Amino acid sequence: MTLRDKAARFVENQTITNVILGVILFNAGLMGLETSDSVMAEVGGLVHFLDAVCLAIFIAELGLKLFAYGGRFFASGWNVFDMVVVGIALAPATGGLSVLRALRVMRVLRVISISAPLRRVVEGFVRSLPGMASVFLLMGIIFYIAAVMATQLYGETVPERFGTLAGAALTLFQVMTLEGWADAVLRPVMEIHPTAWLFFIPFILVTTFAIVNLLVGLVVNSMQEAAEAEKEVAESKFEAEVLKRLAVIEARLAK
Repeated sequence: MTLRDKAARFVENQTITNVILGVILFNAGLMGLETSDSVMAEVGGLVHFLDAVCLAIFIAELGLKLFAYGGRFFASGWNVFDMVVVGIALAPATGGLSVLRALRVMRVLRVISISAPLRRVVEGFVRSLPGMASVFLLMGIIFYIAAVMATQLYGETVPERFGTLAGAALTLFQVMTLEGWADAVLRPVMEIHPTAWLFFIPFILVTTFAIVNLLVGLVVNSMQEAAEAEKEVAESKFEAEVLKRLAVIEARLAK
């Protein structure tokens, strides 16, 4: 076994993964402490020192992965994501780049790349984006049609809610979220237009229940596909490792 293989087995070890996860969470707590003036006045030096230690651990981990995987390191989007997040902390946080200091908290996002369940959630969401774009387009068409109808039906009598196309769209968005839609929107409109429920109830059924559930279904289906893809990759790695060990055993027996 080469030195790179040993390094790869080391960084892929579950214990090491758990240690890195603990360091990420600990570092997140430190960055929370930095927002407290009283805490920083008392133990600010210790907090900065521990933050530097955490950063050194992250850099060492990335360096070890680079050595272990070589060019394959950049084939994984998660590895590139980790490098960017850690690299932000190394950028000078002075002058025009002072905003980068606030972006250091993005190191907490490394929890996603470390935790397999969280990776599946994000990968599922990304896989669902093409389908979600179509659903959002459909929702946009429905919103536009409903906003035009609401403006024409209730614009003159309820101008504060439906006087303009933009105002009507905003009101309909509130209705879709079910946030005070009955008391703040439907009942005041029904005092003037008793049959207004014939417009609002079907709108809620189509947007809140049908369209939103369709979005949820797309994300769940994509998460399942991401989980299956990850399982196939793991099985392929295991098969390659078994074949490699068998080849070593055969070579020893041949001697």
